[in-house]
Amino acid sequence: MKVVLCTDDTCIPPKCPVVDVREDFVLIGEKDNICRLTWEQFEILKQKIRNNEL
Repeated sequence: MKVVLCTDDTCIPPKCPVVDVREDFVLIGEKDNICRLTWEQFEILKQKIRNNEL
C-alpha cells in the first residue's frame, strides 16, 4: 500500500512525501529523502504518534 501525503492544491507528485508499506519493510519520505524502516521500527513510530510523543 502506498499513501501520498499531500495537502489541498500543493501536490507536486515527485516531491510529495509518501508512506510505502511493503511486505518486509516500510519506506517513508520523498524522492531523494527516503527512510527505510523495519516493521518493528514502524510499529514503534506508530505507537509514539498515538501516544502524542511526536
